[in-house]
Amino acid sequence: MRESELPKVTFVSASGETEVVEIETGISLMEGAVSNGVAGIDAECGGNCYCGTCRVYIDAAWHEHIGPPGDYELPVIETTGDSEPLVRLSCQITVSDDLDGLTVRTPASQT
Repeated sequence: MRESELPKVTFVSASGETEVVEIETGISLMEGAVSNGVAGIDAECGGNCYCGTCRVYIDAAWHEHIGPPGDYELPVIETTGDSEPLVRLSCQITVSDDLDGLTVRTPASQT
């Protein structure tokens, strides 16, 4: 990736619509989605790892790279009742150049 390019992330809605956005490094995936107007990322708590309305499903090819939910994140996910094994809170994923090409899906409950 050239220095002038930002990492590109593909968001896939529950209905299958895709949106590719460029996100600044160092901010959360949620912040990047909200600033780009991505549908399905509600982020009601503003990225405080509290509400669970910024959930995304990590593409299986990226799951190992991004890793499982953290200690604060897991209880929030559990309160949503979401049993998808590749679920993460986008507010807890920091965008870096390594995430260029990441694909995530948004749950139907966030449409």
